[in-house]
Amino acid sequence: MATASGERAGEDGAYYLEQAVLPVDSDDEFPYEEVEIDDDFASEPDEDLHAAVRTIQEAQEDQDALTAGERMVPPPVNLRPEVVDDFVRNFLVKMGMMRTLDCFQTEWYELQQRGLLNEEDVKVVPDVYVRNQQLDLQVKTLRRDLDKFKDAANKAKDTYVKLRKERDFNRMHHKRVVQEKNRLIDDIKRLKKHYASYEPTLSQLKEKYEVAMKEKMLAKLERDRSVNQVSGLQATLRNLEGSSRESGSMELSKSDRRLMFASGVGPTQSSVRQAREVNTMPRQPNPQNMDVTAQPQPRHPDDSEFPTDTGVNPQLTNIKGPSAHLTRTGGFRLTHTIQAHSLAVSGIALHPRKQILATVSDDHTWKMWAIPSGDIIMTGEGHSDWIADCDFHPSGAQLVTASGDSTVKIWDFSKAECVHTFTEHQHAVWGCSWHACGDFVASCSMDNTAKVWDLNSLRCRFTLRGHADSVNSIAFLPYSNTLLTSSADKTVSLWDSRTGICGQTFYGHTHSVNHAAFSLKGDIVASCDSYGNVKLWDIRTCAPMTTVDVGPHPANRVTFDGSASVLAIASNDGTTKMYEVATGQVSTLTGHEDAVHSVCFDKSGDFLVSGSSDCSVRIWS
Repeated sequence: MATASGERAGEDGAYYLEQAVLPVDSDDEFPYEEVEIDDDFASEPDEDLHAAVRTIQEAQEDQDALTAGERMVPPPVNLRPEVVDDFVRNFLVKMGMMRTLDCFQTEWYELQQRGLLNEEDVKVVPDVYVRNQQLDLQVKTLRRDLDKFKDAANKAKDTYVKLRKERDFNRMHHKRVVQEKNRLIDDIKRLKKHYASYEPTLSQLKEKYEVAMKEKMLAKLERDRSVNQVSGLQATLRNLEGSSRESGSMELSKSDRRLMFASGVGPTQSSVRQAREVNTMPRQPNPQNMDVTAQPQPRHPDDSEFPTDTGVNPQLTNIKGPSAHLTRTGGFRLTHTIQAHSLAVSGIALHPRKQILATVSDDHTWKMWAIPSGDIIMTGEGHSDWIADCDFHPSGAQLVTASGDSTVKIWDFSKAECVHTFTEHQHAVWGCSWHACGDFVASCSMDNTAKVWDLNSLRCRFTLRGHADSVNSIAFLPYSNTLLTSSADKTVSLWDSRTGICGQTFYGHTHSVNHAAFSLKGDIVASCDSYGNVKLWDIRTCAPMTTVDVGPHPANRVTFDGSASVLAIASNDGTTKMYEVATGQVSTLTGHEDAVHSVCFDKSGDFLVSGSSDCSVRIWS
């Protein structure tokens, strides 16, 4: 047996080395000799067939991956050199010269067919021309971009310069403001220190002024008491010396006057004159007791006589204990609503004897209603501006209204017309009030004054001057000659309507006082201001009793019930506050949709009426 080495091609085209054994054939004519293997080849270890196959497969995979990668890369585009005629055509098309293009093509093809064109003329355009054209386009594009960037740079430069100037200006302005602020702070500190030095002196002066005003009022009261005693003694002496007829006449006059007061009607002018005629002896003026501030008034033949203050209010006999609603569970409840006017209801007043309500409004009219049914009785037109307040005559036969047209009008129900108009106020009239005798009307105005009008002589008897700002409300103490005013100068004052002299001023409010009212007894005054603060004042001691804060909405009006146990407050927040004087509790009546401008109790305290900017009147019982 002989061995031999050979090569064999595989199925994949690769060649493998293998060793083959040849059998010995004795019959063979040709002898075989053994070929020795080279030492280098023999020294190598036998190659593992599986490892060789794996290596060949990996090489094949690498080759396939390389081939696939080459296929993914797109082959480069071969640029064909541009010949002269195509170059010219492209140029003409690019420039839009179509007629020139037609002429060029006609002549070019004609010359080409004739063979008149040289080889140099039809060969490829040199690259330098194409390159120059590309560079020219690039230069134009770069120049255009350069101009654009130059403009942007110039704008940015201008903006930067402008912002820098504004920064410098604002910095300088800020420094100036800081300097002014520091200077103002120094001034404020200096003024505070200066004010602090004056505050003790002002407090002392205020206390001295209040003490002096109290002493002045007490002196006036003592003087009036002494004068009344002297007058009574003189009348007694004349009665003893006079005839029995004169004595009987005097007694009759006194009895008639008592009957008049007991009936609830103020003294008439005839009774006042009859009582005055008893004392026919002229009085000698006393220079020591005469008030130098009182100006003598010229006498008019039709002037009314002021009744004597007796201090008796016959309505007090009908008041028994606190109001009925205090002992009733739940208090007041809304029972009726009357859509009274087309604009805000600014004032209301109850008839002294009947269930009749008068309302005034910003729509320039006043109306009378039957309550609680809400039936309209009468309408009055005549004012040229809003009407602020109204009040019934003590007999109920007339009505007085105060208006923004600076007038005060007297309306007579029996005649169904305005019987007189007072026009001496210079600005809008805020309030009006009728004297218990029915012969005098008081009004207050934005012209800082209040006036007392005589209904018999139809003239102004006194002008009350003293407030430094608008006088917002005025009211007579029932069956008295005392007037109560409140003003935007933050004060409340008491006046003697017979002389027009201020007797007492109450200080304490820090905002404009919108309204002030007496209790039925006349011993307490309630006042409210534009910041919702309500104060109670004791008339006997001329001192504040308590302060109630129902703000911050303004309190527009206050009114006591008959027993002075409850104070109703009309608030600008659309509610009516009920303040119990004894306990200090505050309850709220909610129902109106806008500011409440006026409230009013009936004499018995069984129901409350309120008027509002929502054009309605609501009855609470």
